[in-house]
Amino acid sequence: MGALAVAALRNSAEAQAKTPPNIILIVADDLGFADLGCYGGEISTPNLDKMASEGMRFKQFFNCAVCNVSRVAMMTGVHPRFTGSRLLKPSMSTLPEMLKGVGYATAMSGKWHLGGEPTRPIDRGFDEYYGSMIGAVNHFDPSLPDPPFVNHSGPKQPFVHNADPIKSVPENYYVTEAITDHAIGQIKKFAREKKPFFLHLAHFAPHYPMQALPQDIAKYRGKYDEGYLVLRRRRHRRMVELGIISDKWALPDPDRKLGNWRYDLKVDTWDSIEDKEWEIQKMEVYAAMVDRMDQTIGRVMATLKETGIDDNTLVIFFSDNGGCASDITPDAEKYPEYRAYNKGKNIGGKDSYVLCGPGWATAQSSPFRRYKTWTYEGGLSTPMIVRWKGKVKANTITNEIGHLIDLLPTFMEVSGAKYPTDRDGTKTISIEGKSLLSVFKGGKFSEERELGWFLYGSRAYRIGKWKLVWGVTAKKWELYDMDADRTETNDLSAKHPQIVKKLTEAWDVWAKRSEVPANQM
Repeated sequence: MGALAVAALRNSAEAQAKTPPNIILIVADDLGFADLGCYGGEISTPNLDKMASEGMRFKQFFNCAVCNVSRVAMMTGVHPRFTGSRLLKPSMSTLPEMLKGVGYATAMSGKWHLGGEPTRPIDRGFDEYYGSMIGAVNHFDPSLPDPPFVNHSGPKQPFVHNADPIKSVPENYYVTEAITDHAIGQIKKFAREKKPFFLHLAHFAPHYPMQALPQDIAKYRGKYDEGYLVLRRRRHRRMVELGIISDKWALPDPDRKLGNWRYDLKVDTWDSIEDKEWEIQKMEVYAAMVDRMDQTIGRVMATLKETGIDDNTLVIFFSDNGGCASDITPDAEKYPEYRAYNKGKNIGGKDSYVLCGPGWATAQSSPFRRYKTWTYEGGLSTPMIVRWKGKVKANTITNEIGHLIDLLPTFMEVSGAKYPTDRDGTKTISIEGKSLLSVFKGGKFSEERELGWFLYGSRAYRIGKWKLVWGVTAKKWELYDMDADRTETNDLSAKHPQIVKKLTEAWDVWAKRSEVPANQM
């Protein structure tokens, strides 16, 4: 390499060191804690595994257990407020709004799920948006309506480019590739403009319907023939080997169905399932969806290198909640319609619409209890990977507790942005998260973390190692020592009534602040 080239590289590195970092926030939809290779899964995820080897993995990073509630927390730095018709309130400032205040360009590709006008992405800080504003789409054509047995609320024309509805897509369209193409186009544009940017790439995968490209599905044929309980145990062993979880934590059996609630679903024994082929294909397609998502993330990372901005870009990846158990079961009114709709179709194709179900969700969220919508660890825990060359030490794992509400204060610290006291004349809610920058640099919090959760009647509160949890159909408080028993197998509530009292009172205060309806407290 010549002297001029060396000097140019040195000058570029010095310039980047003085420039606020670009920030890319990549979110998977309904990905379980144990799905990625670097977290113990068997699905091929070499690009995310590489990101982990070049950065930091969190053992204890938490979401809000369901898509839209998690998204408002990660966008605003505060816990959701549960009153009113919209989760994204006028009193909440968003990440892109805040970063635009210090000169960042902003763009988003993918799933929004925080409502239409006046809370569309382009209303709340994003200069550019391509995607859908509802909870689930046909992965081969997001302009298509829901089939008759499901209904996702939201704007009448949710699939848009900025404010313009998209009414059709090209042949051979697949949404994971399409939103990545849009994101890469934005990265190249921002790199040419030489200004810092915030890009949010919000995948629809692997949220139902289970739909994937045939060549990806083919890679997983036969890999799940032994069933979900074998997979759950296998992933558990691998996570222990990787140091993601403790070998002292017992692997619990799937929770029994305790009540008549739409997300309290029975996990059948594998031997009792008559149509095993139907069940197996669900997971084969799910794995293919994750595989393709990883491939496209590899394209994003390659673009950072190609454009010369890799060294000054902070990239974060996580999931919005645990694995999804949603299903239309044989006892459901719409079950005959559901099975008739899919009869004779290949699971995974454009014309099929299949949900993954509770059995596979327990494997996706191994080794924890429950899954999406629950406040046990299976619903709240997410893989979390942070890559920032020169700032985050490569191939590190932290046991520090993080939460989605910590993203906004973290991005404030790295960008120099200030949190506004008001937004369009409305006083803003004070930030409730903590910056993770010191953790990214290998440090630890000086104080115990204190976090609360509420969703659909389930509750939880954590202070330090103690977690109090109330399952909506269990209808009682359970207490667990997260250091000794994060898989929540040994309820200590009877042994430590004073700790239960302390955490119950703390949850009550948190719930009132978070506007949990009085009849849910």
